[in-house]
Amino acid sequence: MADRGGKRPGAGRKIGAVSQQKKDLAELARTHTEKALEVLVKIATDGESEAARVSAATAILDRGYGKPGQSVSIGNPDGTALGPNVIQIVPVPPKHGHGSTKAP
Repeated sequence: MADRGGKRPGAGRKIGAVSQQKKDLAELARTHTEKALEVLVKIATDGESEAARVSAATAILDRGYGKPGQSVSIGNPDGTALGPNVIQIVPVPPKHGHGSTKAP
């Protein structure tokens, strides 16, 4: 009975593998790429609001060149480097009295 249940080597979909349903959906979406891009260009040039034009233009650039990378700056607000963090574990002797588990 030890062979039943639990994780089995090689079982299940491999990490990073895409399901057939997602592949099919992506293929269907690609058939509408040209029309979708035309719509985005129309909104970017003739959109009623500035927000709509910026959003459409950003979508076009993201698809054409990829989304820009994000950088993370780690440091103090004044621009200086962070110093090392030191965590010190100090044993604390038990208190005698209230809550004590000391045997009589």
